[in-house]
Amino acid sequence: MENKEKNYFRLFRDTCKAINSNQNIAKVLDLIIENLIAALNAKACTVFLWDRERSILQIIATQGLSESYLKKGPVDPDKSITETLKGTAAVIYDTLNDPRLEYPDEAKKEGIASILSVPISVKDQIIGVMRIYTSERRNFSNDDYEFITGLANRAGIAINNSRKYGHLKVN
Repeated sequence: MENKEKNYFRLFRDTCKAINSNQNIAKVLDLIIENLIAALNAKACTVFLWDRERSILQIIATQGLSESYLKKGPVDPDKSITETLKGTAAVIYDTLNDPRLEYPDEAKKEGIASILSVPISVKDQIIGVMRIYTSERRNFSNDDYEFITGLANRAGIAINNSRKYGHLKVN
């Protein structure tokens, strides 16, 4: 097994263990994000929940982004990489020249070159989005897509379990 595959396997295993251990949802998402950034050699990662009532993507976990970037304004699901909430993973290869990005100037200031956005779903219902940010332009491989999508789905299970037990209250 290749080193990359071993790292993916370890991260997936550790994520499943964390979800099964009934840890606090914040700790589980932090573990997923921290390890995902390391495994992909990425700049940052954010998990958003889709607040349908207010029509925004609400950050529930993030690492690697500055406070000023996080406070740039609300993320409108109708203006920001819209295909993700329709169930399709999407890549913005060049944040400077892609109209799907809601805040391109802020991305430039933050040093974000590429973004991979994948849906988070539970029982075929999309509940949020996981986004991976890189400092250099990057084409993600099919293995990367599958791996990140699998982790996003595990995050969805953890979020759903947390909601069931009243630990997470988001619409």
